[in-house]
Amino acid sequence: MEINNWTTTQEFIFSAFPKDWGDAVTCFVPLLFIYTFILIGNLIIIIVVQLNTHLHTPMYFFISTLSFLEMCFTTTCIPLMLSKLLNEKKNISLQVCMIQLYFFHSTGISEMCLLGAMAFDRYLAICKPLHYPTIMTSRLCVQLTLICCVCGFVTPLPEVVWISTLPFCGSNQLEHVFCDFLPLLRLACTDTRSIVMIQVVDVVHAVEIIGDIFLILLSYAGIVVVVLRIRSAEGRRKAFSTCASHLMVVSLFFSTVGLTYLRFSDTHSLSWDITIALAFTVLCPFFNPIIYSLRNKEFKEVIKKYMRQSRIFFHKTR
Repeated sequence: MEINNWTTTQEFIFSAFPKDWGDAVTCFVPLLFIYTFILIGNLIIIIVVQLNTHLHTPMYFFISTLSFLEMCFTTTCIPLMLSKLLNEKKNISLQVCMIQLYFFHSTGISEMCLLGAMAFDRYLAICKPLHYPTIMTSRLCVQLTLICCVCGFVTPLPEVVWISTLPFCGSNQLEHVFCDFLPLLRLACTDTRSIVMIQVVDVVHAVEIIGDIFLILLSYAGIVVVVLRIRSAEGRRKAFSTCASHLMVVSLFFSTVGLTYLRFSDTHSLSWDITIALAFTVLCPFFNPIIYSLRNKEFKEVIKKYMRQSRIFFHKTR
């Protein structure tokens, strides 16, 4: 009978944004810079890979695809965060919240799966060098990318649909800076005491995260075994250097993902949740283009070539 008296919430209010205008502007400026850098940095990677035929290899194909997913991933949440920082109203409708929730997780899961595919690519390149060109063809690269995207855009659907059917009543204060599963579940007018534990073991989160980590660890275990058999120190260094960038990105990504979703209680403080969420959605995408451009010698040489050409062009126009 009490259910009939509930007023279903059709709008949420983000309560984690700073209330003071000065604090909001202080957060807005660096966030805008970071978002602009993410877009420009990843766009440069995509353009450079497309314009240079000698970069048309599986590794750079996956890197440019990852850059595209990073742009999509950050665009699902950062523009809305920027608008809410400068807007007195911190509200978001239930429908828009569900859309953001879906695309945030679908692009994130696609990126996670792609990191696993990249680890498999490095395994084949180092452990099966003679068969690598015949195995990792351009067709297989496209197929692996499509599988990652299909996996990413299909698996969040059941949870998003299920959450959209939950009754939301009472407080509509969403203690976060964007729509995510756990903050929404805390507002549901139903018993959600066991949902956090379910989140750890269900297919969408735990199986995909742990499964992807296992695939990456398995790939790198094979790589380590092969590299340690290389007699020359220079040969071992070159072999490991091809994996260094990917390992750094994987470490950043999965450390923040694990802290965000692989938890056995929902008793973490609001400041902790916000800090990890920002590290996951802002800092990781910010460092990825830096890691892939600065730690990749071949990519740096291409960038330097374009910079020299642009200086020569501008000098001639004068």
